[in-house]
Amino acid sequence: MDVLFDTINIRDLLSGHDLTDPTTPLSAPDLRLLINRLESHSHRIKSKVQAYLLAHVDDFSSLFSLCNEAVSKTGQVSNDLTDVLRLISDRPIDVEIRALVEEMNMKMREVKVKRELLELVKVIVEICEGLKEAREGLRNGRLRFAAERINNLKVALRIGDEEEGEPIVYGLMRKEWLDCFEEIQELLVKFMENAIHFEHEAKRIRVSYRLSVDGIDGVELRTVLEAMDVVGILDYGLAKVADSTIKHVITPVVNRGSAIKFIEDSNQHSEEMVEATLTRITISDPEIQNLDGETMYLGIIQVVKFIYKYLCFQNGSWIRCFGRLTWPRISELIISNFLSKRTIGFCYVVLIQLGINCGNEDKILAKARNLLLECDFAVPQEVKSPMFKNDGQTVNSSGHVADLLFLSERCIVSKAASQLMGLVHKTLKDICMSSARVALEFYHAARDSILLYEAIIPVKLERQLDGINQVAVLMHNDCLYLSQEILGLAFEYCSDFPSSLKEHAVFVDMAPRFHLMAEDILQRQIERVIFNLREAVDGADGFQNTHQMQQFESAKFSIDQVVFILEKVHIIWEPLLLPSTYKRSMCTVLDSVFSRITGDILLLDDIAAEESLQLQRLIHLMLESLSSLLDSLVSVNQEGKSEDSRCRIDDLIPSYCKIHKLADLLDMPLKFITSAWESGELVSCGFTRVEVQDFIKAIFADSPLRKECLWRVENICL
Repeated sequence: MDVLFDTINIRDLLSGHDLTDPTTPLSAPDLRLLINRLESHSHRIKSKVQAYLLAHVDDFSSLFSLCNEAVSKTGQVSNDLTDVLRLISDRPIDVEIRALVEEMNMKMREVKVKRELLELVKVIVEICEGLKEAREGLRNGRLRFAAERINNLKVALRIGDEEEGEPIVYGLMRKEWLDCFEEIQELLVKFMENAIHFEHEAKRIRVSYRLSVDGIDGVELRTVLEAMDVVGILDYGLAKVADSTIKHVITPVVNRGSAIKFIEDSNQHSEEMVEATLTRITISDPEIQNLDGETMYLGIIQVVKFIYKYLCFQNGSWIRCFGRLTWPRISELIISNFLSKRTIGFCYVVLIQLGINCGNEDKILAKARNLLLECDFAVPQEVKSPMFKNDGQTVNSSGHVADLLFLSERCIVSKAASQLMGLVHKTLKDICMSSARVALEFYHAARDSILLYEAIIPVKLERQLDGINQVAVLMHNDCLYLSQEILGLAFEYCSDFPSSLKEHAVFVDMAPRFHLMAEDILQRQIERVIFNLREAVDGADGFQNTHQMQQFESAKFSIDQVVFILEKVHIIWEPLLLPSTYKRSMCTVLDSVFSRITGDILLLDDIAAEESLQLQRLIHLMLESLSSLLDSLVSVNQEGKSEDSRCRIDDLIPSYCKIHKLADLLDMPLKFITSAWESGELVSCGFTRVEVQDFIKAIFADSPLRKECLWRVENICL
């Protein structure tokens, strides 16, 4: 077939004619010759094509068959496609797919709900089984087992933490739990009543160790106490025992005019304690007929030791519970009965020994006791504003404001402390004009009157001392004032004492104990405030996921709680505490809460961009809310006067600089953070190398730049 593709050269057909000149026309013979030769050449091509086709007839036949088959299949495909398009147009496939997906989702939701219901049913069954086991344990005498079941079910049913929208069955099960709880409580109280007997005629306490109640035999007393402790009703179970102990044992000891002693006895069988008794015996010896403080103290101690050993099984937690139920009433009995009638004072904290008994001393001690008992420690309205203006001058000139002799400051004290020291000063002035014998009586009366404050007031104000209030702060001021006054008594009066008393009169030994009491009360206040602040911060759940609205609102509520607590403390402390003490205490509290919040934020291991902005917003919100409080701290110096140059808050509260810088870091570029570390700025704010590294990892995604910056932080030596 190459001949078909060869070029026909006219020059070859007319080789004899000069064709170089394009203007030369062809002659008729030349044209005929050309036509003949072209026809010849055409016949030759046709013959070659024919020969080629004949030679490859099979190949062409196969090719045509293949083409025919391809055309046939194309028609079939076209028909099939037409059918598919018609099917789609009649019933759209996407509608069917969507319907199937929705059906699958619905089925999955149904499966999920059924699975949750199944889990709920399992929980309900477990709780029902637990209640059943608890009741069976009660019937079988397995009290500790039943108590543990009740306690575990209390957690499972969230008793005291009910929520709206809970399944009704939870309310029914809580009622079942409450019935079971009341049942075990009633049974345990019956066992306690069966265990402790107060035999009035025999003047004896009898403790039994093998108990039987309502057909349940052989239950040990220790098991009963353990069960009450587990359930949380130990104070309820011991209340009646404590009341009977006060009425039938302690009251006779305090009120009787003659001495009393107790005899212990125990009965064992096969090395197992069966019974223990404590018998009260009146001493008839005329030489020791009168009751003194030491004898009474030893009698009470013997009763307490008996309870500790034979009833509480030397368990510290149990005896403390018993003590909380009895101690306020014991102290009141001693104060109202013994101290008012006897000539020897009694300190039920450390057993104060109070000198010589005489009529003058009795009157002084009785007067001191009465004014201490009658004082209500209320803060007058006129002293509820801050004591000092910015120029340090005293705003209040009330009689409640007392001078501190060795501190060159003034503080507000209670009416009790003021009147007590007035009584002491009057007594010491009387010493200077009295005989040696009377002077010695007055000296002991003066000392003992001061010590009565330590004996009476801490017990009287026990509940207030456990809270954050002005009564506790006022008692702190009292103790500080008394310690200062005691230090000055010798300088003021001893030179005028009778010569026989000058060598023996000592007051300075009492000053440290009142100073320590003042510091202890203040420290308890600070610890209580810090505890409340920590509880408030705990509500923020570590400041996690603050980019979510619910978590942010929770964290903001915690911050609001912190601000509220600090403002409340500011209102309570500032009017009463010495300015220097107020400043030191408030700075301690602020440093604690700032450190806690900063630490929680730095512990976050992944902080999203929006989350970092929300954290920054929370910090700014807190600092802005506390700005007036912080400014008030800056304006007070150690003497309670305004400073010429305001000291920096950073110097007062070390963690303030750190939390303020943390707010800046939360939206600071990575290079700037690294530069701040390299310059030492972050170190000066209190950041450690590990904190900066962890913060960078939490804020920024992994990248070559982050790796480089972490390397720089690691290898820069500061």
